[in-house]
Amino acid sequence: MYTLRSEHGCAWDRAQTIRDLKQYLLEETYELLQTLDHEDAENMAEELGDLLFQIVFLSQVMQERGAFTLLEVLDRLCDKMISRHPHVFGSVQAPSPEQALASWETMKNWEKAAKEGSGRSVLKGIPAGLPALLQAHMISSKVARIGFDWQQEEDVWEKFREEMKEFLQAESREQKEEEFGDLLFTFVNVARKHQINAEDALRLANAKFTKRFAALEKEVHSQNKDWKELTLQELDEIWEQIKKD
Repeated sequence: MYTLRSEHGCAWDRAQTIRDLKQYLLEETYELLQTLDHEDAENMAEELGDLLFQIVFLSQVMQERGAFTLLEVLDRLCDKMISRHPHVFGSVQAPSPEQALASWETMKNWEKAAKEGSGRSVLKGIPAGLPALLQAHMISSKVARIGFDWQQEEDVWEKFREEMKEFLQAESREQKEEEFGDLLFTFVNVARKHQINAEDALRLANAKFTKRFAALEKEVHSQNKDWKELTLQELDEIWEQIKKD
């Protein structure tokens, strides 16, 4: 990376800035997510490398600014992992995953409070640029860890029915948009109660629909017909057969 950014390196690499690299970091992350969804080990190894390259790239740019080095990034990471695992590197007992997570959160909050004061918000640090479903999952998960949560799943469904009623009663587009957002946020909590990440679930559903629709298009073309020549019922029959295959 040093060579690529050097005077005798690559003109494109030398021209990149932090602002330029943001889009590539995001692209590589989503490409990696796709391989994780399909448990595609061969391509996963490649995409992990591509994502790692972006981290090395960003670290090199910051080193050139005199901010920090890649070694410092790794040192900070190791220090953090050790300090937040007192149940591994210390004397704290946390035999279950839930207790281990609670231990992690305790240490994290202690560290943040030491740096920023005890008035730090529980929700501070959640990136504003996250996909909305993932952001909702993180928000609800964080507040649940301090006890601000529905006790039972049925309580969430009751809230969902309440929000549905408000959505149906809303009159303006703006009101409906707000109530629909409340519906989605509540539904994310249903997923969380089942240990499902709504963002992952929807991404998988999108991929499944895309695959099935491609099969539908292939079948329509094989019949040498135009979409308008088939009724909705005929298309639905083909769709149901595709689902069975």
